[in-house]
Amino acid sequence: MVPGTEGSGGPFPDEIIPYPTNVPNITPDEETGAGTWTDEQIQRALRRGIGQDGRVLFPSMPWLFFRSITDADLASLVAYLRSIPAVHKEVPRTPAPPPFQDMVRPLTTAPLPPAPDLSDLVQRGEYLVALAACRDCHTPIDEKGQYIPGMDFAGGRPLVGRWGRVHSANLTPDPSGIPHYNEELFLQVMRTGNPGGRQLNPIMLWGYFGGMTDEDLKAIFAYLQTLQPVRHNVDNIQPPTYCKVCRQEHGLGDRN
Repeated sequence: MVPGTEGSGGPFPDEIIPYPTNVPNITPDEETGAGTWTDEQIQRALRRGIGQDGRVLFPSMPWLFFRSITDADLASLVAYLRSIPAVHKEVPRTPAPPPFQDMVRPLTTAPLPPAPDLSDLVQRGEYLVALAACRDCHTPIDEKGQYIPGMDFAGGRPLVGRWGRVHSANLTPDPSGIPHYNEELFLQVMRTGNPGGRQLNPIMLWGYFGGMTDEDLKAIFAYLQTLQPVRHNVDNIQPPTYCKVCRQEHGLGDRN
């Protein structure tokens, strides 16, 4: 994680994050999409957050999490984008407000993190967790949108989508987290969204992560096993109560 990119994908005030943005057409259409972009321009957008026209991209395109992507994976992404059908659709560009530009531009030129050793199971898992922004969803934030210290991956962050509002789970090996998970159960959950009882809310993107290889999912599980245990009871079935630890109201909050 880049220093200073905590919170909602980065060090951005609440008045900037909700700023309305248009999702660009990245199909290889030459008139309205990315058909004329060079490989280098696409790579720069993904890893550095600079659009083909030189503007800083909003964190809704999570380039801050893609900074650690390997050259090989980046090249594969570009190749895939070149392969999808072109769609002719004009999308107006969204100008970024000056405060955002001033705040974020230094990060676009900051040194990239060193390449991980993907032959090491834990390092590979850490790499994949970073690309998937798992920490961002599973770490509670304070009133200023910053990660609460000592609560990495401890859950409790409210997530809102078309399937309703839930609070992310504690992924640490603490008894209040997922110490009962073994590798087999973890793969089952990531493939089906079902830990053996109730179905997980689709806000937890198991429908997407289920397409990962067994090797990659096992690497993620191996990395999660190395996390610092954090006591934080979170439940989405029990009635919400105030939690003094994450300062949210969620099930079992009064047990923390």
